[in-house]
Amino acid sequence: MSDLHIIVCMKVVPKSEEVQIDPETMTLLRNEARSEINPTDMNALESAFLLKDRHGGRVTLLAMGPPLFEDYLRVGLAMGADAAYLLSDRAFGAADTLATSYVLAAGAKKLGDYDLIICGEESADGATGQVPPGIAEWLDIAQVTYATALSLEEEPGHLRSRREVRGGHEVLSTLLPALVSVVGHANEPRFMDMDRRAWSAAEPVTIWGLGDLDVDPEWVGLPGSPTEVAGTSEAPKRDRRREILPGAPEEQAQRLAAEIIPFLEAAGARE
Repeated sequence: MSDLHIIVCMKVVPKSEEVQIDPETMTLLRNEARSEINPTDMNALESAFLLKDRHGGRVTLLAMGPPLFEDYLRVGLAMGADAAYLLSDRAFGAADTLATSYVLAAGAKKLGDYDLIICGEESADGATGQVPPGIAEWLDIAQVTYATALSLEEEPGHLRSRREVRGGHEVLSTLLPALVSVVGHANEPRFMDMDRRAWSAAEPVTIWGLGDLDVDPEWVGLPGSPTEVAGTSEAPKRDRRREILPGAPEEQAQRLAAEIIPFLEAAGARE
């Protein structure tokens, strides 16, 4: 299927350990944290590249966010993607999952001739897992969630997906076009291709704003986001028990054994 066209939705997220929230607007302070490509989106990229390696075709990157995302899209180009599109406009800012999926779906519609859309299972900053199913609903196409492996079936226009379910897995046959979200352990993302790096640095990233998409301005960004953050709080921290055992190594070992054995005996009794 040499004309296979796969869209991979990419998101750039702040490093989780550096996330801060504006107490006034309850939105993320991106300028206060370093950024990275959303981890499961890297697995989505690798899933697309594996299909391209086997069946040919092309991979297009699609992201929504500020202009700084452009450099991260070039990483995807250097890894093997063929083109990159960034949906960037101040009107898209502060979007929740509904408004985000709406804009990404509009971007996919504008691209037009796609066969498959692949997303990461969830974003590291929001962790809702709502955007991939939302895109599928806006586009009215089939969807598969929690996928671990993808392949094209012999019957043209059909995708075979292996997905996780509680207690095991299931295999699905899906008619294309479709959207799939993959889990973080689905594969091992490849490194950048150094032969493509110079090309990716010079390859233009197409930027579309509000006026380039067929969207209702009232459905994007903050106006189109029914979700409201009412407040934030810091999770309580647990103090870990610490005890320094005095004496020579032999004495320390004996005292450590005396401390551990009752816990092991109690655990054995419960079993």
